[in-house]
Amino acid sequence: MRQRSLIAITAALAAGALTLTACGSRDSGDKGSDSGNGGTTVVIGVDAPLTGDLSALGLGIKNSADLAAKQANKKNFVKGVTFKVEALDDQAQPSSGQSNASKFVSENDVLGVVGPLNSSVAQSMQKVFDDAKLVEVSPANTNPALTQGDNWQKTKTRPYKSYFRTATTDAIQGPFAAQYIYNKAKKTKVFVIDDKKTYGAGLAATFTSEFKKLGGKVVGTEHINPDTKDFSAVATKVKNSGADVVYYGGEYPQAGPLSKQIKSAGAKIPVAGGDGIYADDFIKLAGTSGTGDLATSVGAPVETLPSAKEFVANYKAGGYSEAYGAYGGYSYDSTWAIIEAVKKVVDDNGGKLPSDARAKITAAVQNVSFDGVTGKVSFDEYGDATNKQLTVYSVEGGAWKAVESGTYNGS
Repeated sequence: MRQRSLIAITAALAAGALTLTACGSRDSGDKGSDSGNGGTTVVIGVDAPLTGDLSALGLGIKNSADLAAKQANKKNFVKGVTFKVEALDDQAQPSSGQSNASKFVSENDVLGVVGPLNSSVAQSMQKVFDDAKLVEVSPANTNPALTQGDNWQKTKTRPYKSYFRTATTDAIQGPFAAQYIYNKAKKTKVFVIDDKKTYGAGLAATFTSEFKKLGGKVVGTEHINPDTKDFSAVATKVKNSGADVVYYGGEYPQAGPLSKQIKSAGAKIPVAGGDGIYADDFIKLAGTSGTGDLATSVGAPVETLPSAKEFVANYKAGGYSEAYGAYGGYSYDSTWAIIEAVKKVVDDNGGKLPSDARAKITAAVQNVSFDGVTGKVSFDEYGDATNKQLTVYSVEGGAWKAVESGTYNGS
């Protein structure tokens, strides 16, 4: 998301959570550490919000990465290599993410990192990882600037070659939502709200641009403070604006109460947003008045993908107490991209990790191509996912229901 942004997954799967930490021994080079059984242990870091409002998504990311590592070990996918996961909590805060990035860099057996969830957190981590040639693959970041530079709308320039993502970007997600809302939902007057953060503001901007191109009218705009839960003032503005839809750029902890308060103010209109609101907790926070609200998310619903059946079954068998959530499939594929790169580097070096393993693994990720949980996984010249599919969901009967999947065709 979000900065975010998944494969779209809604099922809640039950049982006990498992936390892995990095192995204790360290080498002097980027070679991983001795696993104690004659092989090498490669640690894959995970950075995500493991506590706080967004932890439901972060824990799904962590668990799915853990599952990928375990499956690789079970299959002996890279001979002589055992994968372990070390997860650090960024609490959705850029400063914590940057600190975590430095910690991962300092641990020589960490040869790749999955995460983060939030685009603003990613911005604080990218240079730290790039300076160390440590690859980072996010399952959820959607802000275009992370891969295409701040001036991406005019001139695309890749800022960091160590950064990749398996989720598509808001350059596609925002316009995709605008096309559905204007052309299919037949809404022509929108009130646009965002939380002023990297993900939310960026998503709202790309939505607004496309909506106006299509002929829609923006009847009001507002920025909210994500640290508050009282949105009565903006709810009143929405009601008085005559809008027939609200578009919110932000995440579910604010979007749920915002939706509820907009309806309470008398504006019986849908609230729409991106993958940042596509979570079961949004429905809990919005209450029954959230029926008809809309969200876009990257990918297709996991239940519809034959490629995801094994992942779903293995996740359930793994006994994780939290749902894999919106980004679980993408997290698994992000982790597997690193695993594939490790295999390539080991195979090319006579069955062992070279002294410059981090740099070689980063280069190898650029060229990975495999059939993943979310479909075909590969990266373009910017480090962006080549899979551009998105899905629109609507709240119906207290659950998210997929109403349309496709790709953005431009306008």
